[in-house]
Amino acid sequence: MRLQLAYAVAGLLVFAAGAQAVELRHITVRKGIDGLDAAPLTVTNRAATPIVCVAELAHWYSAELGRAETGAELRIDLWRDPSTGAFVALNDKQENMPVEALWCGLEGRSYQTRAAIRLDRTRGGPVRSSVGCSEKADRLVCG
Repeated sequence: MRLQLAYAVAGLLVFAAGAQAVELRHITVRKGIDGLDAAPLTVTNRAATPIVCVAELAHWYSAELGRAETGAELRIDLWRDPSTGAFVALNDKQENMPVEALWCGLEGRSYQTRAAIRLDRTRGGPVRSSVGCSEKADRLVCG
């Protein structure tokens, strides 16, 4: 019984020590477009089915940026920080959401059929303004 109590107390101390290691702090979220350059991207759907375009905002979060029917164009409003080359999308509160990756895929199977859209993150480098996507071997190919 004493041994079990000793293990319980030791476990509680380890848990308490770990809890103190977590630092909670306020994070300021950048809002608006001040200091950012417009970097809109037009995606033309040349596939036989509708497509969906998605931004990966963090390794655990993504957001749909739009859909395009066959033959249609989708305009994706992106912004780029010229000092870092980082791309952002704005949410409904005008908060900057850093875009880690951008891809489009066939509607209904967008993740399985996705094609990456390359974003040039070179500071001051050219910004791609349009891309065409077509279906090849049951996947989307964009270039």
